[in-house]
Amino acid sequence: MSNLLVVGSMAIDSVKTPFGEREEAVGGSATYFSISASFFARIRLVAVIGRDFPEDTLNFLGERGVDLAGIERSHGETFRWKGEYGFDLNTARTLETRLNVFQAFRPQVPPAYQESEYLFLANIDPELQASVLDQVKSPRFTACDTMNFWIEGKRQELLETLRRVDAVVINEAEARELAGESNIVRAARKVMAMGPKTVVIKRGEYGALLFQNDTIFSAPGLPLENIYDPTGAGDTFAGGLMGYLASTGDLSHAGFRRAVIYGSVMASFNVESFSYDRMRSLTAAEVHSRYGQFSDLAHFERL
Repeated sequence: MSNLLVVGSMAIDSVKTPFGEREEAVGGSATYFSISASFFARIRLVAVIGRDFPEDTLNFLGERGVDLAGIERSHGETFRWKGEYGFDLNTARTLETRLNVFQAFRPQVPPAYQESEYLFLANIDPELQASVLDQVKSPRFTACDTMNFWIEGKRQELLETLRRVDAVVINEAEARELAGESNIVRAARKVMAMGPKTVVIKRGEYGALLFQNDTIFSAPGLPLENIYDPTGAGDTFAGGLMGYLASTGDLSHAGFRRAVIYGSVMASFNVESFSYDRMRSLTAAEVHSRYGQFSDLAHFERL
């Protein structure tokens, strides 16, 4: 099993959806990613937290086998986000963002992490993503995430990062904005031309699309009866995808297809509760059983 390094945010969220709300819930891209990926691989986590970050979450991450030596503990308050969702659970409306200790975050990759074979750059400033790429020595596979804030505000820096990674994992609206294309297939092709040879487009409840060379794979969205909070679903998806790749080392197209499905599996569990509550009780048997459900959902015979 290979080592997988993730660099991103750890946060405290306040979230409201049509099905409930939660104050002071643990969130952050690196948190969701690490928990999800820990079902498959050994995770190394680089992030910053404040003095108010719950010790219980750190203990849980440790129990999941996540290496926490890369977490910087600052005296200020942890990054905080407040948002709400309407009945269209694919889009969050941000009500408040307080960067706090995250504002001064400059990722320092510990020497022991610099040989990591797999690297995921979660949704942070592309200049910080580039600085991490400078610190990690010859990883086998690298991927990044981004968002409209960076696409609009730091486009040139983002393009430089994209030139240096093997894959990008972004949502549908971001892909269209980044490429300046309304058609998602043409948008994906344009993003691939920017550098990453693999483009994974998250489509929320409608599944995901995988683009590589001239091939397209469409992963279904699993119809769920209980969806409470989609916060972190994309990061959980990325964690399942990257965790599976790191666990198998199979970077073939078939391997990527399976990885996308495992990413979808993990995201489908995460949305069943607020924060990462559902992931606390999740078992490997449940993960593999739901993978089978995805297979049954999309299977058909070729005539």
